[in-house]
Amino acid sequence: MTWVMRVLVAEDEKALADLVAEGLRRYAMAVDIAYDGTAAAERLSVNDYDVLVLDRDLPGTSGDAICRDLAQAGARTRILMLTAAASVRDRVAGLGLGADDYLPKPFAYAELVARVQALGRRSQAPVPPLLTHGDIVLDTPRMQAFRDGRYLALSRKEFAVLEVLMRADGAIVSAEELLERAWDEHTDPFSGVVRVTMSKLRAKLGDPPVIETVAGSGYRLP
Repeated sequence: MTWVMRVLVAEDEKALADLVAEGLRRYAMAVDIAYDGTAAAERLSVNDYDVLVLDRDLPGTSGDAICRDLAQAGARTRILMLTAAASVRDRVAGLGLGADDYLPKPFAYAELVARVQALGRRSQAPVPPLLTHGDIVLDTPRMQAFRDGRYLALSRKEFAVLEVLMRADGAIVSAEELLERAWDEHTDPFSGVVRVTMSKLRAKLGDPPVIETVAGSGYRLP
């Protein structure tokens, strides 16, 4: 299984949305942003998200309508609903629409991250916190990587790419899939970012080489 968490932040307060997205990206998540309900619905129709951070009071298509539609469709996307209303009645109403969790504004940022991470784990089949492949060990909760006991100082994207490859368990992962799982939708697919990141990751992993390039197909850890 290839899994790096992909998140959509649907929030009309632009400064707050940008702050939340940038903070989640620090945890190697691929994060897209929608500033209104119509844009959020469009992204949800074309992208497969693990978690939706959803403002209940979005302009355009309401957060309530988006939540209800996802729940009725049986989508695997987990929903963290945000709202300025903090009463028990509001929380019950939001959860009744199909939200998985509910967080009133203002919120502590550390709590939001923890809730998103917990929902992301629920959107997938259970996976071990420690991934191993040969002499490589990936500690996903702490975002630490080791090879033969040596700590690897990986960037967030390098860590995300290595995690995708390790979860693939020897299967070939295409550059397109890496872009989808480890980067957000604004990344230029022709920029060569996957190739550059892969080159840096290989250098940090050291010898003997462990990432195999499969011509015309992608990459794998054999």
